[in-house]
Amino acid sequence: MNVTVIGTGFVGVVSAAIYASFGNQVVGLDIDENKIKLLEKGQVPFYEPDLQDLLLKEQATGRLKFTTSYQEAIKEADIIIIAVGTPSAPDETADLRYVFASAKSLAPYIKENAIVVIKSTVPPGTLEETINIIKKETTVNFYGASLPEFLREGSAVHDTLHPDRIVIGADNDFVFSQLEKLHESLKAPVIRCRIASAQMAKYTANSYLATRITFINEIANLCEKNGADINEVIQAIGYDKRIGPQYWYPGLGYGGSCFPKDVKELAAYSRSVGESGNLLNHVNEINKERIYRLLEKFAQEIGGFRGKTVAVLGLSFKPNTDDMREAPSTKIIPYLSEQGANVRSYDPMAKYVSSTNDHHEQFSSIEEACNEVDVILSVVEWPEIIGFDFGTVKSNKTQYFIDCRNQFEESKITQQGYKYFGIGRG
Repeated sequence: MNVTVIGTGFVGVVSAAIYASFGNQVVGLDIDENKIKLLEKGQVPFYEPDLQDLLLKEQATGRLKFTTSYQEAIKEADIIIIAVGTPSAPDETADLRYVFASAKSLAPYIKENAIVVIKSTVPPGTLEETINIIKKETTVNFYGASLPEFLREGSAVHDTLHPDRIVIGADNDFVFSQLEKLHESLKAPVIRCRIASAQMAKYTANSYLATRITFINEIANLCEKNGADINEVIQAIGYDKRIGPQYWYPGLGYGGSCFPKDVKELAAYSRSVGESGNLLNHVNEINKERIYRLLEKFAQEIGGFRGKTVAVLGLSFKPNTDDMREAPSTKIIPYLSEQGANVRSYDPMAKYVSSTNDHHEQFSSIEEACNEVDVILSVVEWPEIIGFDFGTVKSNKTQYFIDCRNQFEESKITQQGYKYFGIGRG
């Protein structure tokens, strides 16, 4: 098949490379000339494990190329996948301008019986609006479909090649059969459903996982009041087959490019249809305040941050990515600076852009970042951080170790001479 992917962000580049690996002729399209120039050289403009090797391999076969020309990318495409960004607008609804702009730009070049697929995360009704935009610009027959992605940054290539399921939202057997054919190499279960159901499935999956994180954080708060240990609680409930042991992450709350955005947008959608009391509105508000509540609690434990040197370890929102969107560090570092702390940081991939008000310096090693500090904040569970021997940077003065993801053995850290604080560990 001839496949065009519009948008060369995280989802777009991964999807283009994977579809090319299935033997399709794929074109990645973007109006950002700098991105396209990098991709033409085989350079990924963000960090994602295994992606660059796959990109270079597929470009070498001739099955994958990139362009800024809509005419070049669309005229022969059997399947056109819209994978542009849908950031949250100021009112927390999904900003769909890039989806609609893509639709208008592709319309003059679309060929007969092509399928326009929205892979971007969008609320119900978006595909219908997109189809109407295209119909105003062309007389050819074409089809529409929803194909939500369920990728995790940091393991996107693996997730795409080993999906739990393929969800296809359409209203036409031809569309279902063509999109099933596109994904047949994956040998994954295929769910045929209504277009609105496919769009809701993506929002629902991310919002449920975000709610799960918020729920366990609320339980961790209670554990700190009564002497329970949240890790032991998780172990105890995990044996219940209805609950399971996976995806319990007590800590600073959820961040990244998807969970905050999708929860906000689904909450906004619920308000727009008269469901303002929807649970997701509360999940959204609780998560917004999570980091500040914890930092205030830690400040009380250590006698305040003013005048202290603090090492923040982990800047990206999660391991194995350099994505800083909604990363805890973007709230932690300004807060510490406002409280009068001198902040040092380390991350193996991400770069923090300081404002003029931040008292912050980023270092290239954990040793440098932690040298003679008063407080160590372990924020992201990068393997380099979890595997580091913090005994090698312990000084003679009183030092505090704040384990924001409960990744360290309290006994080991205290034996090294630190005063340890975790999450929900009474």
